[in-house]
This record gives sequence, structure tokens and C-alpha cells, in this order.
Amino acid sequence: MAERGRAGTTSAPGPGAEVARRVAASVAAGCTLAGAVAVTVAVLAGPGPGLTGYVSEAGIAGSGYAATYRIGVLALAGALLLIAAALPPGVRAASALLAVGAVCTAVSGAVTCSAGCPLPPFEKTTVADLVHGGASIAATAAVVLAMAALAVSGAADRTVRRLAAAAAGLALPLCAAVGLAMLVVGRGAVVGVLERLVLALAALWGVATATALALCKDPHADRSLR
Repeated sequence: MAERGRAGTTSAPGPGAEVARRVAASVAAGCTLAGAVAVTVAVLAGPGPGLTGYVSEAGIAGSGYAATYRIGVLALAGALLLIAAALPPGVRAASALLAVGAVCTAVSGAVTCSAGCPLPPFEKTTVADLVHGGASIAATAAVVLAMAALAVSGAADRTVRRLAAAAAGLALPLCAAVGLAMLVVGRGAVVGVLERLVLALAALWGVATATALALCKDPHADRSLR
């Protein structure tokens, strides 16, 4: 049995903490899936302009599916927090980034943009538009950076690292393309399709990572028996 309380040693997390992380990961997978479905329903069934508009237009005031959209966004924010809680203690950078992403996602869902969700430099915007757009961009950036941090973290499970590396490898060029398209051509089908690809990738990564965290073997289990 491993000795406890010796100076200079790191105590392995107890079984209760491991169970709590697995439960958090399981709930995160469900929240991500439910949130993604709710947002998708709001986007497809709402009065938005289709692929030429932004996903956030499903949540504007007056939309019949605004409540569905906001519930979905808040569920996704909760999922990010739960994934952060389910990560190993040594993955602090990714956990912090996911927490920031969760807060920004919640702000994005709580602050409604005006009709069309206008953004500079081609459209006239309100303060709410800027807050909503800034929070949405910050949330996406935080999640993508969390993927990159997980991909190079030795404390994370190998499956989690591989999922993060694959997702970051796809998300980084897509995000760059979205930013460039918004500056060069503005609203249109190009931005609409790219935005949906980024969000779909983030949702798939969230479900896959949460599931992997719920199923992965406790890396400290073998050590505690030595």
C-alpha cells in the first residue's frame, strides 16, 4: 500500500472525487447533446434567413423559438463548466479556459442581439449587439484554446488528448476563415456555413470529450495500490 502523509509526495484523489468527476462528465455529455439539439431546432424552425444569417438570430426578441434557443445556449454553458470540473487536477489551463468559455456563452445567451445580429464593420450596431457578438467570439476562442491546451497536456487521458488535437486542428483554420470572411465579405452564405461548422465541431468535441472523461480509467488507481 502507498504511504500517506509523507512529505514531498502528492496524494492521489480519493474515490469520491473520481466518482464526482465521472458524474460531472456524464451530465456534461447530456447537456451538450440537449443544448445542441435545442439550438438546432430553434435555428431550423425559427424565422431566420437560413444559411445566410447567424445562428444567434434564432434568439432575437419576437422569435417564437427564442426561449428554446436561450435554454439550449445555457445548457451548453453548463456543459462547459461540467467538462472543466471533470478534467484531471493537472489540466488547469484547459479548465480555466472552459470556465471562461462557459461564462461568455451564458452572456451570449442572456444578451439578445437586435434583428439580424449586425456586426461591424459593414453594419450599424447597438451596445447589445456588441456585447452579444463579443461574448460569442470570446466563448468560441476560449473553447478552441482549451482544445489546444488539452492536446499538449500530459495530465490528460490519451483519448482526451487525441480528441482535442483533432478538434483543434480543424477548428483553428475554420475560426480564422470565419474572421477573415466577416472582415472581407460580411454577412452571407460563406460566413453562415463556416460559423455552423465551427459550432457543430465544438458540440461534437464536447460530447466526445465528456463521454471519454466519463469512461476513462482513473490514472491514479494503479499507483494507489503500489
